[in-house]
Amino acid sequence: MERFLWRCPNCGAALVPLPQPHPTVLQCENRHSFDIAKQGYVNLLLPQKRGGTPPGDNADMVRARTAFLEAGYYKAFSDGVNRLCLDTLQSSGIRAPVIADAGCGEGYYTHRLCAYLREHRLDAACVGFDLSKDAVSHASRCAKADGMQHCLSFAVASLFEMPLADGACDGVMNLFAPVADAEFARILKPNGFLLMAVPAENHLFGLKCAVYDTPYKNEVRRDVLSHFRLMDVTRITDTVTLNDNAHIRALFQMTPYYWKTSQKDQQKLFALSSLTTEIAFDLLLYQKVDARGSTPNPAKGTF
Repeated sequence: MERFLWRCPNCGAALVPLPQPHPTVLQCENRHSFDIAKQGYVNLLLPQKRGGTPPGDNADMVRARTAFLEAGYYKAFSDGVNRLCLDTLQSSGIRAPVIADAGCGEGYYTHRLCAYLREHRLDAACVGFDLSKDAVSHASRCAKADGMQHCLSFAVASLFEMPLADGACDGVMNLFAPVADAEFARILKPNGFLLMAVPAENHLFGLKCAVYDTPYKNEVRRDVLSHFRLMDVTRITDTVTLNDNAHIRALFQMTPYYWKTSQKDQQKLFALSSLTTEIAFDLLLYQKVDARGSTPNPAKGTF
């Protein structure tokens, strides 16, 4: 965890590992302490902000999402994210980037990005944040199992209050998660980038046809952010066939449609043994701008 400039969620002071015999404790100068779990993550979500019900995905949801993602259905999307991040960093001449995944879930995309960047000879370090303790615990166990705990870390935290120092990161990844414009800008360096993923028009149209009598296409999103300028849009499309009802259910539960669809319509999907659907994503690449709305030190190439 030494690559990350951790910030205490209580007072904002720097968090550092204590020396022996307490190397698994992070503490700030005001003696606020946080244990590093045996899985490798740290919980920096303060108790008063957790609410009565544990926030985020529960263990069953994490297992279902993990099984779906590890089956490779979204690999084309993940590969596209990795390529765009690499191109952006290389065009900027950044050799040792720090990337934050805001809303990392079970860590599938964070893990694959960190491994990809290091395979391409960048001394990359990635950190993921999510409200779900179960998701973060799973992500940390996977990083530890693959021997990546030196370059891949996870913390339980809100993406609206990420426990990182100002200007700690070269990039922020935000895949289908809420957008925290000002917070993303705070943790980014002056020429940092934000990569957002949003559904394209035809994303999961086959799934919608299986559920709804009158399926509809998604609206095109091009978010206007006060601290960022949109520099590029990349569309990634693929067609996937799911031959496992558990994977079909997991995909549906990963979408906002799950919470808006009647039980009657859900049963149509849950009765299927096979589903073919298009997947389509827009990757929105932004660069941070200063208070005057200009881009400081614009990078060559991608920007």
